[in-house]
Amino acid sequence: MCTAKNKSIFIGLLFNCLDVIFSANTGFSVSIYDVTSRSICLRWPKFSGASSYRVTATAANTVGHSLLAHFSDVTFKGSLMSLIPDTNYAILAEAIDKNGIILAETQIMQSTAPDIPVIDQAYSKISNSITVEWRPVRGATGYLLTAQDRDSCIETVVTKSPGTVMGLKPATLYRITIRSINSGGKSQPSPFRKAKTVLAAPVLSVSSPSCDSIAVSWKAVFMAAGFSVSLMRSDGLGRMLKENTTNTSLIFTNLDPGTLYIIKAYAWNVDGIPGDDFTYNQRTSPNAPADVQVAFNRGALRAIVSWMPAEGALIYSVTASNGLLKLKCNTSSASCVVSSLQCGSEYYVSVTAYNDAGSSKPTDAVSLKTIPCAPVNISIEEDEPGHLLVSWSSVNFGHYYMVFVKSDDGLEVHCNTSHTQCHFQSDCGFTYVISVFAYNKAGQSPLGDVFNYTTAPCCPSDLRAAAVSSHAVQVTWAAVRGAEVYQTRAAGGGGLELCNGTATACTLSALRCDTRYNVTVYAFSEARGSNMSCASKPVATAPCSPEIKNISKEALSVISVHWQSNNEEATYIVTARGEAGLWHCTSSGSSCTLINLPCGSTFSVSAIARSPAGQSLPSYSVPLETGACCPSGVKLYRLGNNGIRVYWRASDEKINYSTDLHGSKGNFTCSPSSGLSHCDITEIPCGDVYMVVVSPVTDKGPKLTFCPKKIYSVTCSGSSVGMVIYRGKSNAEQRI
Repeated sequence: MCTAKNKSIFIGLLFNCLDVIFSANTGFSVSIYDVTSRSICLRWPKFSGASSYRVTATAANTVGHSLLAHFSDVTFKGSLMSLIPDTNYAILAEAIDKNGIILAETQIMQSTAPDIPVIDQAYSKISNSITVEWRPVRGATGYLLTAQDRDSCIETVVTKSPGTVMGLKPATLYRITIRSINSGGKSQPSPFRKAKTVLAAPVLSVSSPSCDSIAVSWKAVFMAAGFSVSLMRSDGLGRMLKENTTNTSLIFTNLDPGTLYIIKAYAWNVDGIPGDDFTYNQRTSPNAPADVQVAFNRGALRAIVSWMPAEGALIYSVTASNGLLKLKCNTSSASCVVSSLQCGSEYYVSVTAYNDAGSSKPTDAVSLKTIPCAPVNISIEEDEPGHLLVSWSSVNFGHYYMVFVKSDDGLEVHCNTSHTQCHFQSDCGFTYVISVFAYNKAGQSPLGDVFNYTTAPCCPSDLRAAAVSSHAVQVTWAAVRGAEVYQTRAAGGGGLELCNGTATACTLSALRCDTRYNVTVYAFSEARGSNMSCASKPVATAPCSPEIKNISKEALSVISVHWQSNNEEATYIVTARGEAGLWHCTSSGSSCTLINLPCGSTFSVSAIARSPAGQSLPSYSVPLETGACCPSGVKLYRLGNNGIRVYWRASDEKINYSTDLHGSKGNFTCSPSSGLSHCDITEIPCGDVYMVVVSPVTDKGPKLTFCPKKIYSVTCSGSSVGMVIYRGKSNAEQRI
């Protein structure tokens, strides 16, 4: 069975006929089941009582042409033959009984199909179709073309000549027939013609292996004897290239890079008849971009790469490689930014152009040296007070270095060098912010570690040191910048004494007496320690305390005190302290004598040493008790008219005494002969109050005056001495 295509016209015609048949329903009906150019085939149902059927076809608009046909009662279909093509017939069908009486009748209108067409020629220009040409047939409203081979049959309805049957197989021989069609039906098939479809087009696989070549390949085509392939620019410029070959591939060379070409190919058979052609648009791959420029962005680790555009390039890919790392960026423009570059590296930058055909060769690599990395291993030290040494390790591609030093007072200095160290002047007690940068033609390195370096505090100024005792020195100074704690050192006498604190004063104790020390004050900070070059100040401690070794009695009320001391230069003062008062003696040697000590008294004797450095602590006290030397029982008696006798009891028979009377009218003295305990004053004014003292007399030194004093009133009796009245003791004492 043929595969019907484009049958909508034919089917519509049949539906119109059926409408006419069905409208004539009178109880007896006739239907048309086939129509040709010269025949109409009918069928009808059995009609009750009918013994025969009669069908009459009368041509409309044609005088004297009618056709009559009889059918038995067992026949329910029939054909009207020898009709006129493309003619409209009135068909009358009658059911007749055995007596010849018409039982029922029905009439319908039906047209015959047009006359049979005659094929003039059939040929193929496309591998899946055959085109047929014929002379028009009167009354035909369409034509049914049929192409049949051993395996298939394909039909197509067309309206006029020429008509084409589609959906055929390439290089295949077909039998071609044609039928005319109108509203009545279709004619018989025309005499067949043989036609063969042309070869199928080769299906091309095209690529551009280089910027100036295009490679074309294809699979073998059935029944092909050879192939023709042509190529030309899509813009029409230049000449067309054409190649004939029996192979299934070829390469066009010497083409323009990045240019769109139109490729056409077809196969031909052994008769040289060409088949379908296949058209393919192919662009050659682009040429490598020219004039590649690389600019390093100093503000970031990235580079701007630019170039001259390449003809036909759609995309550019930039590659930057340093041997370990490849960085890429893609763009459709003529520049690209390569980011995330590493400092201190040399990159080789190339550009490759791409289009739908492929890629160009990479451009010659352009060297790019990035900015150096920030210097590392930075060390800062004070090689000597007032001088900072900043050093670091060299870095790749670092041509020179700059060191910036900013102090906390806002002052900034810098150093420019091709070496790996710089010297700076510094002040004590300052904090410096230090950063090091490396430079090359690409620019400045990134900021590395920033260091805070605090110099050692300054040496304390206005240093003052004074001995406060034999074993202590008080030191004061002015506060200095950067100091967090102070340490005072006293070196001398083969030892070292320390004092630590945050105050600006310190007392060094536990020093050796009568020793010269060099006192130094150092200021310390937690960050940097101390400046150990501070100047010292000499100071001597006060003398050592003397040690009393012996007290000896030299005479009445005279005591010698002996001591021991290792002081180099000192004056010694000995003090006897008692209820009777204080007595002193001074010496630069190792002894001195205390005189006029009251007899019968208790004393505490101590000694101190004094020098320009200060005064020592007192020595240990030594008790001293003087000898029962002043007389007792001193009394005054009237002796004659104008005399007075002074009487006493001697404390020691070996002591000689002297008596002194002191009054407002005069002073009087008497000394008894040896061994006596009284003496007389023969002439003394009466009417006066006298202070009387009897004192022992020694061979050395002045008269002793520490004995008790008594007061007496000497009255007058007339012009003579009257009564002598005792008034008590005197509180006044003379102390030496």
